[in-house]
Amino acid sequence: MTNDEITLKKLKVLTAFVTAGNLARTAECTGLSTVSVHRALHSLENAIGCPLFRPQGRNLTPLPATLSLAETASEVLNKLEEGIRHTREQAGVATRKLRIGAIYSLTSETIPRLIMGIKLRRPELDIELQLGSSRELLSQLQQHTVDALLIAMPDDAQPAGTQSLPLYQDELFIASAASLPAPGAAPLDPTSLREQRFVTLHDGFATSLHFYQLCQRAGFEPRVVMRVGDIFSLMNLVAGGIGYSLLPGRVRPLLAERIRFTPLLPAWRSTQHIKLLFHDYRERDPNLLALVAEARMLARASAHH
Repeated sequence: MTNDEITLKKLKVLTAFVTAGNLARTAECTGLSTVSVHRALHSLENAIGCPLFRPQGRNLTPLPATLSLAETASEVLNKLEEGIRHTREQAGVATRKLRIGAIYSLTSETIPRLIMGIKLRRPELDIELQLGSSRELLSQLQQHTVDALLIAMPDDAQPAGTQSLPLYQDELFIASAASLPAPGAAPLDPTSLREQRFVTLHDGFATSLHFYQLCQRAGFEPRVVMRVGDIFSLMNLVAGGIGYSLLPGRVRPLLAERIRFTPLLPAWRSTQHIKLLFHDYRERDPNLLALVAEARMLARASAHH
């Protein structure tokens, strides 16, 4: 049975001593004083319960049994280090992979800019991007299948145990086909759209939630003719004249010639809060620190713009 006095620190000193060959070089390797090295080795000898060294002047000479112990200690320390590394990788901490979850609408500009910045900071990093609705992504973060999220989320919806970094706010617009007559004078009163057809995203998307909230405030049940699972399909349906929709301003450059973005009257305007979200315990992870640094630069640039 092992003695409580046999510690990892003492075993590390032992392996360093056997490799270095004397007390002075061991002190240099371990960052300890010569006295501390001697004390650790003597304490380990007492804990083991058998002679490990033979005094030789001011130095110690390891016995054959000591070399055997040092070999075993080296194997144990290496195995422990490997186990810790695997544990951290399972938890997504300090690995060479960064898994980012994001909503589709951020892939046109925000995400490429962040990824380019991260790769400049940590070129060895393998970045994996997973796209989905806000609801799906929040579930993935809770299940630890992604390391961080880039989503649209109100301030009062932040999950416990997470930190968020605001990136920018994005205004929402009534979207319609540019080939068709305008839905009304700009800025628009949404109550004038109660008889129109709409297309929207499935439940779970932030933009879908804002759409239904707007219709509820305007006092009508929208006539939704089609729901889709990504914003790019939604934009093509709008451009094709299938129906009106509510779209964030960040996607305007994608189909600027085919979709008209009409602002709402000030009393009806709403914005999405784009944020970076990650778990508290990951705040010191080097990979997350690189992402946070780039996100802060983006937030400052957006605020200035």
